[in-house]
Amino acid sequence: MDGGRATHFDGPYVQIFGGLQMNAGDRDDTLVFDTTNDGKYDDQVTTIADVDAFGPGFCNGAANGATPAAGCRADKDKAEYGARIGYDRRMGNFVFGGLIEGTKGGARDATSGFSTTPASYTVQRKMDYSASARLRAGYTPNGGALFYVTGGGSYARIDHDFATTNMANDFTPQGDKKGVWGWQAGGGAEIMLTDSVSLGMEYLYNRYNDKNYRVLVTQGTAPATNPFLLDSGSTRLKGSNNRFDYHSVRATLGFQF
Repeated sequence: MDGGRATHFDGPYVQIFGGLQMNAGDRDDTLVFDTTNDGKYDDQVTTIADVDAFGPGFCNGAANGATPAAGCRADKDKAEYGARIGYDRRMGNFVFGGLIEGTKGGARDATSGFSTTPASYTVQRKMDYSASARLRAGYTPNGGALFYVTGGGSYARIDHDFATTNMANDFTPQGDKKGVWGWQAGGGAEIMLTDSVSLGMEYLYNRYNDKNYRVLVTQGTAPATNPFLLDSGSTRLKGSNNRFDYHSVRATLGFQF
């Protein structure tokens, strides 16, 4: 092993990266409801004639109009970028280390429902930024290149939004806890372009526990027979999926000290 390769992936480094945040795929997400205000989102919103008020159905994405015929806009994948600082310890051909990084992103995930009114209701969330700490472990064939796996915890700011074509009821967002905890796991590869500069590719799966945001629906100008009011005078609604997860594919540029 030559002297330059002996120092590869051993010691402190900084990296910058850029790539794409891609939603983890559409699911059978719906809106869920708490019409009795017992904290359990397992109720059906029904009309005074005992008909499911959300019989027209749900869609993954943001509604384009008041009825399912208008369709829904697909969830959006967005670019991400950031920087990290880390430290590796090399033992022969094996590398162990840790890193701290910050990421700015913008992936969006929305769920919409349609009522018999007709009207649409959309709950949306968007990744803003995250701060993460991960371990990584890898193999280097005598320096020059590194193949690794990585995983750890992450804290993210997620922005929420609600939109509806219902102009009768009042809608009050609640529990907009922007900071949430989650985790990341993935892997990647790096090659040393020089003894101090590396170029790499990385994949991460990201998952955050996002369950607090909900919307309180009250009477507004609607009549007392409004489906949202029949059980307890109000209803809370939210998206059925308590996870916000997405994939990250990145290119990295590193500087080893």
